[in-house]
Amino acid sequence: MDKKSLTEEDIKLQYITPAIVEKAGWSKDLIRMEYYFTDGRVIFQGKIHARQKGKKADYLLFLAPNQPIAIVEAKDNNKPLGGGMQQAMEYAQILDLPFAYSSNGDGFLEHDFITHTEREITLDEFPTPDELRQRWLQSKQFTTEQLSIVSQPFYSDPYTYEPRYYQRIAVNRTVEAIAKGQDRVLIVMATGTGKTITAFQIIHRLRASGMKKKILYLADRNILIDQTMVQDFKPFKKVMTKVQGASIDSAYEVYMALYHQLVASEEGKEDPFTQVQPSFFDLIIVDECHRGSAKDDSAWRKVLEYFSSATQIGMTATPKAEEGANNLDYFGEPIYTYSLLQGIQDGFLAPYRVTNSFISIDLQGFTPEEDEKDLLGQTIEQKLYQRKDIGRDIAFKLRRKVVARRITKMLHQIGRMTKTIVFCSDIDEAEAMRSLLVNLNTDLCKKDSRYVMRITGDDNVGKKQLDNFIDVDQPYPTVVTTSELLATGVDCKTCGLIVIDKEIGSMTEFKQIIGRGTRLRTDKNKWHLEILDFRNATAKFKDPKFDGDPEPPEGGHNPKPYPKHDEEEGGDIASEPTHTKYIVEGQEIEITTEIVSVLGTDGRTMRTESVTDFTKKQIRKRYATLNDFIKNWSETDRKKAIVDELKEYDVLIEAVRANNPTLLHADIFDVICHVAFDQPPLSRRERANNVKKRNYFGKYEGKAREVLEALLEKYADYGIFDIEDEDVLDHAPFNKIGKPQKIVKLFGGPAKFEIALKELENEIYNIA
Repeated sequence: MDKKSLTEEDIKLQYITPAIVEKAGWSKDLIRMEYYFTDGRVIFQGKIHARQKGKKADYLLFLAPNQPIAIVEAKDNNKPLGGGMQQAMEYAQILDLPFAYSSNGDGFLEHDFITHTEREITLDEFPTPDELRQRWLQSKQFTTEQLSIVSQPFYSDPYTYEPRYYQRIAVNRTVEAIAKGQDRVLIVMATGTGKTITAFQIIHRLRASGMKKKILYLADRNILIDQTMVQDFKPFKKVMTKVQGASIDSAYEVYMALYHQLVASEEGKEDPFTQVQPSFFDLIIVDECHRGSAKDDSAWRKVLEYFSSATQIGMTATPKAEEGANNLDYFGEPIYTYSLLQGIQDGFLAPYRVTNSFISIDLQGFTPEEDEKDLLGQTIEQKLYQRKDIGRDIAFKLRRKVVARRITKMLHQIGRMTKTIVFCSDIDEAEAMRSLLVNLNTDLCKKDSRYVMRITGDDNVGKKQLDNFIDVDQPYPTVVTTSELLATGVDCKTCGLIVIDKEIGSMTEFKQIIGRGTRLRTDKNKWHLEILDFRNATAKFKDPKFDGDPEPPEGGHNPKPYPKHDEEEGGDIASEPTHTKYIVEGQEIEITTEIVSVLGTDGRTMRTESVTDFTKKQIRKRYATLNDFIKNWSETDRKKAIVDELKEYDVLIEAVRANNPTLLHADIFDVICHVAFDQPPLSRRERANNVKKRNYFGKYEGKAREVLEALLEKYADYGIFDIEDEDVLDHAPFNKIGKPQKIVKLFGGPAKFEIALKELENEIYNIA
């Protein structure tokens, strides 16, 4: 057989797989074929969602479970030997692999990332598992003891998910670094990408190896500890304890603690952590290490310094490089970074749509009349009050109402049971907003009074409902108002709307707020995040530091002091007793401008163009002219392939249709031609009637004609995809004519039925 006539799948079956399995001796349990390592980026327009194709390796070769060593990309024999090498190299670098191979069935091209060299090898020379292991070990230069540590397998049981590729890399790199003696490690992973399960696997492997025996897991909020113990750390149940009160029970191996529980609450008292020797813990995990633990003058910092002999791992979504709070300086450069935008591109995190609402008084400012008094009878200090002052120094009741009405309007647009967090300037504003939202949503509050709630650090009633808010199966509370409490660490997987009505000074705080809504839960119809921004905080998306590496502070920089938090719960900022805040009714306050934008195709910029304009531009990137598109359409056996291909250009045809009511009954072909090439659209029914007028069915008789007429009718009702469905003949009205085998015999067999179907499609689109 001519090798060049074979498909890529034939080449894999007949040449590449035998070379790897039979000749090189890779057992099938060490090979993953057609291995998707990303889910495919979610794209959305309006309420229409879809996924692009995920990244897929033709072959991924493993030395052991969760220890991949090489990738092989296959091409058909019409391509050169190295035709798949650039893709193999790209995927190998993403997956942190030392070896990449490309093959067209004639042999292999190998790229060695250890030596950065390439070589051609025959089909008989593909390396064995032991050969690649030895080359990898030689580059690592592990001692026998180090090798025994890094060789410990990941924890696995029937209830454990296989680690995602980036979690595997973070765990493997960390374990290797610690095995080699590194005692400070920083891992940067975006919110929602699984920091705690990553921490669990690190602890498990280091414990299993015997290298680490006493582990301390530090966090700054009760809910973070409690979530972790009952979820990701559940397998440690028998050897794990939560530090309660001021005592440390030395009988356990894994200790979960809040920082403040280890530090004396009163000056002059002994710190609880001094009950044990400085060498008691040999591994400390610092969760959310961007917070207080990294501050040079933090009371919590002394916990880390006391146990300085322990290996310490900092985990954060937001590495900081500010003077006085520099976790990069303390832990060192990140051993691995997995960013928010990478998570979105991979399809593991939700993309976002931003609605910027600009309010008149925020833009114009407010200057009181001389000796003007507020609603509390206080004389308002004479000065220009700007947006940054609104909510903290002065509040306008009418502005609050404008904001509450806009939030309610958005909930009506996206779904009123969408889990929502409203970030307000302080606790007083959070309470005022709660009350306004209750009055605007009395119908749902009547069904359950928890529909709108305030959850702040000073409100025990609200805090008791926090577990229900984050529970994906509990509908209430639905809309919560807060200031600081929900800004970090709270894992609400179904949060679909973030409202920002407070000034956000730091990039760290902004990232943490956005992180509350970045999780995907498609099983709960959570495909993307809506952000309603009244403060233009989302301008930070355009800052290179949003998804880049933080720059070290310049000399002489005097950072702003950290806000004061309730130490146990990271609570909200209340109006300070000595702080005067004015309450004013306000006049003629309204939203003057709104801008809606979504994440651009480059994964960084925000685009604001219309769905139609964007779709036209993207389609014409693929098809320069109308003739190009028609030619491709007519030559493609299944039209769905074209629609799927356009998804890779961020085009959702159904979203275009939904955005333009005149296209409701238009064929997909007509939607594309109309939007991209300004052609007048026809409805499916019009196209079907045109086929009938041309008497196309005249050459068919009896049941065969009946089948084609029924196919045309199905097209007119539902569209081209339905008649191309391989199971179409199993359903009405065809199942009344006979079984599929009998129907295709009416045309002379399957091949001739396909020809008849193709002719029908050509008639529908009147393609010669």
